[in-house]
Amino acid sequence: MERTYVSDVKDSKEELLMVKGWIHKIHDLGKIIFVQLRDKTGIIQLVIDEKMKENIRLEMSIEAVGERLENDKAPGGIEIQVKELNIIGNTYYDILPFEINQRKITASLESQLDNRTMSLRAPKQRAIFKIQDEIQTAFRNYLKSNNFTEIHTPKIISSSTEGGSEMFTVNYFDRRAFLAQSPQFYKQQLVGAGFERVFEIAPAYRAELHNTWRHLNEYISMDVEMGFIKDEFDIMDIEEGYLRYLFSYLKENSQKELKMFDVELPETLNIPRIPLSEAQDILLEKYNKRSPVGNIDAEGEVLFSKYVKEKYDSDFVFLTKYPISKRPMYTMPDSDIPGTTRSFDLIYKGLEITTGGQRIHDYEMLKNNIIKFGLDPEDFRFVYLDSFKFGMPPHGGFAIGLERITMKILNLENIRQATLFPRDMKRLEP
Repeated sequence: MERTYVSDVKDSKEELLMVKGWIHKIHDLGKIIFVQLRDKTGIIQLVIDEKMKENIRLEMSIEAVGERLENDKAPGGIEIQVKELNIIGNTYYDILPFEINQRKITASLESQLDNRTMSLRAPKQRAIFKIQDEIQTAFRNYLKSNNFTEIHTPKIISSSTEGGSEMFTVNYFDRRAFLAQSPQFYKQQLVGAGFERVFEIAPAYRAELHNTWRHLNEYISMDVEMGFIKDEFDIMDIEEGYLRYLFSYLKENSQKELKMFDVELPETLNIPRIPLSEAQDILLEKYNKRSPVGNIDAEGEVLFSKYVKEKYDSDFVFLTKYPISKRPMYTMPDSDIPGTTRSFDLIYKGLEITTGGQRIHDYEMLKNNIIKFGLDPEDFRFVYLDSFKFGMPPHGGFAIGLERITMKILNLENIRQATLFPRDMKRLEP
């Protein structure tokens, strides 16, 4: 007999069904015992007699065969009258680390992360990663439909992608190597290699000395790079198109999970595009908030998002025209506005989830810019610079932090909630 998932029980035409999963709850009424069985698709009520209840415990994995019956009081209006029950995964504990069969886990986040595989058994916790899976699927679907090719680039590299120091070092056969901050160099080179449009979903590593609700040292970056563009607005158009597609896709495929978090996604999406200097002026005028030179800080992101929500009814805003001094050496300067670049950040509900823009594609211009940033072009020649000698087209791209966009869609309080096994300054286990 083949297994039936819980979500398929209601529509099954079989007289006898086999279900498998974990014991979520036990209600012992004496001669009759109600057991809630949980699998990856949902929860169903099993009805067993007192002879079967011996040795069953919460979180055992079991296999049950029985008849499907309608019962308005049971979860989903369906239950299974069990004829045969087998324990297929025993339990060995005195007490569970915390209860996972309640509406909300009451244990602290640190305790949940210490016992991560147990906390992920809770349906609402696992729903976070069902949403996250769909975010990636929508990303892949949308870009594939727009003629992008999925790539996989090295994560052990010989030099920094941005000339910064926030990199983890690796002993690579007695040579010094680094964990990649991003696939930046490789995705640009592959645009020039003839792929034209590429994307990658992969880990990125930042040795940043931050330990906040919004920072991780290992995260998943959803990267895009595309060639033959006119300017950075072509890049913003692609990202905005993806977000429209994403929200439509989630409404169709993740209604149950969105409902668990009381999330209603917007019906329309039109993202305002505002120069950074204008945003800084608005923050000063409306909120008496002074911004750091060439940027806005975390408080400024929250305040400006509040302004954008009130004026444009948008949870998103593109901040454009960042100064040259605040962007990497490969960023295209804006010849129309001296001192600025053709780059942008995307702020979502008060948090930056994307950095992107047009790149320098001319070999001599890029080499000179590397020198202006106080770097040595020879350090980048083989790994990057030489590929620009052979007709590199105008191009640009962006990267979305997967955990950050997950956190903001579901209105979570901490990015670690949107990470299966977080890596931050203090956590290297489990």
